[in-house]
Amino acid sequence: MHLPNPHKQHPKVSKRAWISETAVIIGNVSIADDVFVGPNAVLRADEPGSSITVQSGSNVQDNVVVHSLSHSEVHIGKNTSLAHGCIVHGPCRIEENCFIGFGAVVFDCNIGKDTLVLHRSVVRGVNISSGKVVPDGSVVTGQGCADTLEGTTKDLNEFKRSVVRANVDLVEGYIRLGEES
Repeated sequence: MHLPNPHKQHPKVSKRAWISETAVIIGNVSIADDVFVGPNAVLRADEPGSSITVQSGSNVQDNVVVHSLSHSEVHIGKNTSLAHGCIVHGPCRIEENCFIGFGAVVFDCNIGKDTLVLHRSVVRGVNISSGKVVPDGSVVTGQGCADTLEGTTKDLNEFKRSVVRANVDLVEGYIRLGEES
């Protein structure tokens, strides 16, 4: 469902994206090519001056909530995965090739490219450098903690690439299915 916000801003969704019928996209939201938005996901940019951008090849999986506060932006870089049930709240900038895990919460932060925030973690009010891993269940709310995170591994990098590949394949498959009907 695509809805305008009270400021009469409408979502801008690429014809090369696939959006589940049960997803809700409200207001100043821009979704690029090859983006998958799963069932019951909510992307809401309805407060004054808020925006959400999801760049190409990214996926917003089932039950994800993305919301942007007044006069703030949520930016999701290319080939980034927002896994089932995570919350991304603006202001927030997530660079390309990132993975935000199941049930994770990220708010008021910047996450560098090639970073993984693993399952049920909380990241708030910090800048995380590129190529880092926030371990499962971590709470990162101080810059000192963010600065001591370890780097990603070859296995984790392959995992996040495989999630992106699977979801781009889903986009292509669902688009073909719609063309056949």
